[in-house]
Amino acid sequence: MAYQEILFERKGSIAVLTLNRPDIRNALTDEGIIGEIEDACQVVQRDFSFSVLVLTGAGPAFSAGGNIKDMERKGGMFSGNPSEIRENYRRGIQRIPLALHRLDVPTIAAVNGPAIGAGCDLSCMCDIRIASDKARFGETFASLGLIPGDGGAFFLPRIVGFSKACELAFTCRIIDAHEALRIGLVTEVTPHEKLLERCMEIASEIARQPSATLRMTKRLFHFAQGKTLEETLELSASFQALCHHTPEHRTALEAFISRQNQNRRKE
Repeated sequence: MAYQEILFERKGSIAVLTLNRPDIRNALTDEGIIGEIEDACQVVQRDFSFSVLVLTGAGPAFSAGGNIKDMERKGGMFSGNPSEIRENYRRGIQRIPLALHRLDVPTIAAVNGPAIGAGCDLSCMCDIRIASDKARFGETFASLGLIPGDGGAFFLPRIVGFSKACELAFTCRIIDAHEALRIGLVTEVTPHEKLLERCMEIASEIARQPSATLRMTKRLFHFAQGKTLEETLELSASFQALCHHTPEHRTALEAFISRQNQNRRKE
């Protein structure tokens, strides 16, 4: 698929997906960008040589969320009667959280600027969020008389806790990168000019681990969110049994034993 709305690059085993509509602040509600994000996720999911996906935005914004001009003129996915708009959401922007949630490789959001509304939720769909010191976050749907229609009610409380998520959604307050770090919305804040470099460093650390193991680890962590301890232990035993029979496990064991033997000889 030839992409027009995003950039998609391979850097070794790391995939970099850049929202490439800076003219509309990387709004997410156009069918073109939705389809391309979904397709890129499927490419990464199918190709086991990928270990990590980094998601960022071109220009000064990460993503401003929905296209306000389309809302005002009731165009695009905001057109039609309530039943039609419901289907527009289900067949449109809601494909993005599903595509990212189904993606087994670890994902990193490199939040380069404002992440507002659906843009904030998009960052929350990733496993790790690293923020530029120019990043801003806002769960601002209520200020437009809307609710988070793209999965924000699922993702945000799981990251910052129920009460804090409610406060952000009810007040529509915009927070800066340092407050986002304090409440656990992001794991790190970096100088703006070093954001992508830092995210690639983290992605490279992750990519050093076996791809199959990374995929199972991520899936286990996601499954465990809604399971009891007994269910999680059962699933863990099943995944671990598979891991014990991978060539990567054998290679790692041999390397570990070799290092131990070398250390003993030095003693």
